[in-house]
Amino acid sequence: MSAANRKGLSLFALIMIGLGSIFGSGWLFGAGQAAAVAGPAAIVAWIIGAVFIGMIAMSYAEVGAAYPLPGSMARFGAISHGPVLGFITGWAVWIAIAALIPIESIAGTQYMSSWNFGWAKGLVENGGLTTSGMAMALFLTVALWLACYWSVALLAKANNLLTLVKFAIPVLAVIALIASGFHTGNFTDHGGFAPNGWSAVMTAVTTSGVVFAFNGFQAVVNLGGAAKNPGRAIPLALVGALSLGLVIYLALQIAFIGGVPPEKLAEAGGWSGVNFSSPFADLAKMLMLHWVVTMLQFGAFISPSGANIGNVASASYMAQNLADTGFFPKKIREVHPKYGTARPAMWLNLGFSVLLLVTVGHSWEALASVVSAAMVVSYLIGPIAVGVFRKTKPELPRPFRLPAARILCPVTFAFAACALYWSKWPDTGKVVLLTLVAAPIAAVVLKRRGEKNLAKQFAPAWWLIAFLLWLGTLSALGSKEFGGHGVIPGGVDIAVVGLSALGFYFWAVRSGVKAHHAGLPGPDPVLDAVPAGEGAAADTTGGPDATGATGSSERELSHA
Repeated sequence: MSAANRKGLSLFALIMIGLGSIFGSGWLFGAGQAAAVAGPAAIVAWIIGAVFIGMIAMSYAEVGAAYPLPGSMARFGAISHGPVLGFITGWAVWIAIAALIPIESIAGTQYMSSWNFGWAKGLVENGGLTTSGMAMALFLTVALWLACYWSVALLAKANNLLTLVKFAIPVLAVIALIASGFHTGNFTDHGGFAPNGWSAVMTAVTTSGVVFAFNGFQAVVNLGGAAKNPGRAIPLALVGALSLGLVIYLALQIAFIGGVPPEKLAEAGGWSGVNFSSPFADLAKMLMLHWVVTMLQFGAFISPSGANIGNVASASYMAQNLADTGFFPKKIREVHPKYGTARPAMWLNLGFSVLLLVTVGHSWEALASVVSAAMVVSYLIGPIAVGVFRKTKPELPRPFRLPAARILCPVTFAFAACALYWSKWPDTGKVVLLTLVAAPIAAVVLKRRGEKNLAKQFAPAWWLIAFLLWLGTLSALGSKEFGGHGVIPGGVDIAVVGLSALGFYFWAVRSGVKAHHAGLPGPDPVLDAVPAGEGAAADTTGGPDATGATGSSERELSHA
């Protein structure tokens, strides 16, 4: 996107972009799933999640304002450490974003099961999608994909209306549930405020849709460069969007906990036994709030579909960025000259979406726990990039500087490591394995290119490979509260994760500095950019679309 096209985005518009991305399917399921895991203490899980994502978001605010590039979150690893780490972190970001496409369709399908039709009731059984449910989720995924395939611009315009509607629905649902009868005893009966212990609260942060819900902050980072004053707008928009999102999510959680009939809780044997396929719709049915059920069933399509417009666009950018590095086929970065959509990248993302649906996508809850862990992995490079750029690029224009970065960056990285650990074994193992698949792919591609010094290329990436293997091992051996085999006792496991993460952080920053001195990151897309009007040399991002076709599609997609 050219500088001219980046000017004029107001602070309010940027906050609305972030808030619109935060409200996808997370509000439809998060409160119900968090209550089942942590009981009334799920309220605390939302606060912890907002603080954690806020810390991550602030580190990305500095590098995002400095590098206002399309799909920038997938590029920071390459700019800070070189192509191999750039590919692995870009791969992690791509997985986290692309996985959002099928999960929104699963959300719509599960809420469809609350319809008063026999075929609809057969979509979900025992908390998971049936064969017909999987078919419906696949149909919804392909239908939205086809709409974006022909024109994202059309859906982007429709999304403005969808955004307003999907804000109104959860607010009305909260008012209706509280007005129908609020049971304060639900917050202390059936095991107390935290019936499953505080370890369950930490698990709820990453497995119950809390991190998943707040992940929309990425939209502010990726589009914040389009603001009139990025240095002021990005941090304020992040704080504004996350704060407003937290208020609404807390209201939803409190309304859900207080709205469940006490007799239902007693019958279920406590919060762990409360298992709604469509949490708010099922609860509204139980309370005979038929108009709320109809509204929620409508919202179950509006919220996921609106969020998925941005997901399809963002996932395409991530795939294009991987193609720009040379580790994905060059064809992936092609943009249709008429419709402005990255069709080869969209085909790749559709294939990945279908794969997730038929393997782990048996329910929103099952896929959300894996996707949330993948999101945490994709966050790791943010605070590290701040540390590396502070040492290697002091002259880099920074519209926003993270205060106390020397303290906040390592603490944020350690927090992210703990959040990944809280995802529980075996989900941590699945995500570690899925992320590290990128390493052998990178080696094969480099070999085919004729690269003779693989050790030099991989040197800046060993910290991440070692960190993921280490964390996967700790997760397997850790306390049973977090799914491990109990070799490392509770309390000790968290201390080991947090302290060892600090060591990995400083190793990562040192690796980035060494990579910079070795010239591995290549030309800087900001510092080494040639002023416009000086020919083809202006393209310094490593891909032919940096100033051409990608820009045209990016202008369309930025409104999503």
